[in-house]
Amino acid sequence: MANRNAFFIFLAGTLISLAIFLGLTWDTHRQVDALTHAEKLSDQVVAGKHVWAGKNCNECHTILGFGVYYAPDLTKVYKRIGAAGIKAAVQQPEVVFAKSIRHMPNLNVTDQQTADLVAFLEWVGNIDNNDWPPQDKEAGLSAAQRRLTGGAGLTRGAAAFKESCMGCHSIGGAGGSIGPALDTVGTKYDAATIAKLIADPKSVNPASRMPAQDSVSQDDRNALGEFLAKQQ
Repeated sequence: MANRNAFFIFLAGTLISLAIFLGLTWDTHRQVDALTHAEKLSDQVVAGKHVWAGKNCNECHTILGFGVYYAPDLTKVYKRIGAAGIKAAVQQPEVVFAKSIRHMPNLNVTDQQTADLVAFLEWVGNIDNNDWPPQDKEAGLSAAQRRLTGGAGLTRGAAAFKESCMGCHSIGGAGGSIGPALDTVGTKYDAATIAKLIADPKSVNPASRMPAQDSVSQDDRNALGEFLAKQQ
């Protein structure tokens, strides 16, 4: 092939690739408001972003893939532990993370700052980011983890556990280590007691450090109770 022909093939390929890249970039920017739910970007959400930046949360955590991978990614933390869980973790990390290998420092976050931070993390968690960064993907998981986190046989209780509990608890090695592993929780509590514990932990165990999971619906609490009662 002559050098002249090769040059034109290279040039055409480059221009076509550039056109595709620019087109996709334009299309993404066109959808930003809808994907981020910009209409919900309130003053409190903005104030929460200032708390996030002011407390240097990115020095340990990531959101939307940006930050440091020392501590867990918090893109979907609101859906995992809810407002009460975030408040407890932020204001009483020495209690919540007492059994964790990595201890979060108490940053003396005020009640108002916590409320703002919760609003910010709720907004971030609702961004349609095409599951980036990936959360609890099957790639590289053990057989026990795959049974829990995916597959056509995933029950509502298992799905609710994946969505709301795995940030702190684990089953079969899948999940977090902030709270106790729940592999045998069914030998201790029945389904109704587990559902009650999720809604009001201290009503079942006065020594519990787990915050009430207000963001978990009654139907999901019941499904979680049935699912966890089988873990024996």
